[in-house]
Amino acid sequence: MPKPQTMKPQTAAKKLGVLLAETPAEFQEGVVSRDELNALQAEPPEWLANLRRNGPHTRQETARRLGISNSGLTRSGIGEHLTTDEIKAVLDEMPDWLVAERDILAQVRAEEARVKARDAERA
Repeated sequence: MPKPQTMKPQTAAKKLGVLLAETPAEFQEGVVSRDELNALQAEPPEWLANLRRNGPHTRQETARRLGISNSGLTRSGIGEHLTTDEIKAVLDEMPDWLVAERDILAQVRAEEARVKARDAERA
């Protein structure tokens, strides 16, 4: 019988969309098999559901929830790993930098759509 495919905890945390440092010690110290990862995704335990719901969130998730790019998150100068409540507070405040970064992302996406349509016409 073949040996099951395993991954480091850092890789598994990334695939689950959570920060490794916020996971339980037993998760951080072990290896995760592909079957275990699939089980965590299919039926998240309470610690995983809580992390996904309340954070702190990964850089990518923080940017997504704010509606900006990862580069925009860097330019903003705010912390990278915000909790859901911190993200809501920023959204409620809607600072000028957030409005500007959302506008930049909308322009980038519009240009990407224009180029994709142009390329489709040429094909």
